Amino acid sequence: MSATATSPASKGLDASNGKIQAPGRADIPENKKHITQRTPGDWVIDIIIWALVAFVIVSIIYPLWFVIIASVSNQTLVNNGQVLVLPKGFSWYGYEQIFQDSRIWTGYRNTILYAVVGTLLNLVITLPAAFALSRSEFRGRRLIMLFFTITMFVNGGLIPTYLLYKQVGLIDSWLVFIIPCAVNVYNLIIARSFFETSIPEELHDAAQIDGLGYFSYFVRIVLPLSSAIVAVIGLYYLVQHWNDFFTGLIYINTYEKQPLQMVLRDILLANSAFAGGSGSTAGAGYGQELADQIKYGVIIASTLPLLVIYPFIQKYFNKGVMIGAIKG
Repeated sequence: MSATATSPASKGLDASNGKIQAPGRADIPENKKHITQRTPGDWVIDIIIWALVAFVIVSIIYPLWFVIIASVSNQTLVNNGQVLVLPKGFSWYGYEQIFQDSRIWTGYRNTILYAVVGTLLNLVITLPAAFALSRSEFRGRRLIMLFFTITMFVNGGLIPTYLLYKQVGLIDSWLVFIIPCAVNVYNLIIARSFFETSIPEELHDAAQIDGLGYFSYFVRIVLPLSSAIVAVIGLYYLVQHWNDFFTGLIYINTYEKQPLQMVLRDILLANSAFAGGSGSTAGAGYGQELADQIKYGVIIASTLPLLVIYPFIQKYFNKGVMIGAIKG
């Protein structure tokens, strides 16, 4: 009887498949699965959660859906509460009255110009300012930030502001939509907090070793890492410019420079005046129904471009909306 010597190196070697196994341990079957048994309480919790989620989704989406179906429905049925899920008495009258007016295209052109140029200027000023105020070696940054913050609570008033704009030549100028709102302090604070808490200081140390100055470090390193906050702040500024109604109402006298919101307001007021000026009671009621349909169409015409843009930046918005908001 001969004994076969086994070297320590060959222990655990499976000759059949050439795999090394830990000695003294049983093989674990590959098809073994751990199945977690769900209790009735787990199902109840899931049902409650899904019901709450469905309720929140419906409460957010349904008002917008109602405006859409009401804008193409018979307003008598809408006022009687018969239009709930699908449009009834289909009619394009509201949109026809809005888009057959040539002023609507002038308003769209002006608003797109003000929104795009204004948003670009906002980002060009806000982001570098926030980066500078986030640097701990910048002396006086707290005092400067205090001056910015005071403007959130103290305003010069409408009359002094109007006189100032008139003195510097901004009255009836398209620049009145761009220059006065070049920086929003709230967005500045969010961006500053993001740069302070989300950009590692070690990156700046490495950039200094490579010979980069502050400007090159900001453009080549910080901005590529800040796409989420840039998208969020850009969306905030874009919505602010798009919905700017008060500036056109107070400071613009030439109709060719009015933004979209002012054009839609004038169309709505004109049709409301027509509804109120009808001769008979029946005519007044019919005119009011047409004015209501135009009102719903105005809501869609003013918000549709933003609803189209939002899905393309939603992933950045979801990631960056709370970045820097509660830190520091």
